[in-house]
Amino acid sequence: MLLALAAWLALSLLAATGAEMCEGPPAAESRSMPAPQLSPEERLSPHMPEALRCDACHAIAFQIEEQLRRAEGKVGRKVLSESDYMEVLERSCSQGWDSYGVQELDGKKRLAGPGLPGQEPMTVMVMGGPWPGRLSKMCHSYVGERGEAQIYGAHRRGLAALRELLCHGEKGACASSKAGVPAPPKALQNEL
Repeated sequence: MLLALAAWLALSLLAATGAEMCEGPPAAESRSMPAPQLSPEERLSPHMPEALRCDACHAIAFQIEEQLRRAEGKVGRKVLSESDYMEVLERSCSQGWDSYGVQELDGKKRLAGPGLPGQEPMTVMVMGGPWPGRLSKMCHSYVGERGEAQIYGAHRRGLAALRELLCHGEKGACASSKAGVPAPPKALQNEL
């Protein structure tokens, strides 16, 4: 027994000194990426913040286009009936929107997800929370304001026409961000 204890002690000492002499692979460089800091409006408001509305509109146009394209593919790429495209638009707006969130790129917050440009793989994206509900609400608003027939007609002309209708028209969410020029301030009315 004493011999076994001595052997164990010797092996333990050899293993300990061997571990000290043998270095492992060099440590990989670590990076720290903070999550975007959201303002109270961005965290709590039921509405999409102004700075993210253009991105949101492009996400909505992309999702509507994808849903309508899939529905047309199921019927052989022919024109959908009014009831069919109305159902598809309702489904498009009522989807989960869980694949969208906010990330910070070059110091600016941007909406990120399918169909949106400028996404960086090495950033932190805040998903869930108010974003899916805000996107769904905006989508329903667009369908209500523009009408299903007009949206479907724009879809039939292509994604660019759909984006133009929803996002870039005179009152579109991206209208004020054309060429980086902010929208003119609203004129104040005299109160009597």
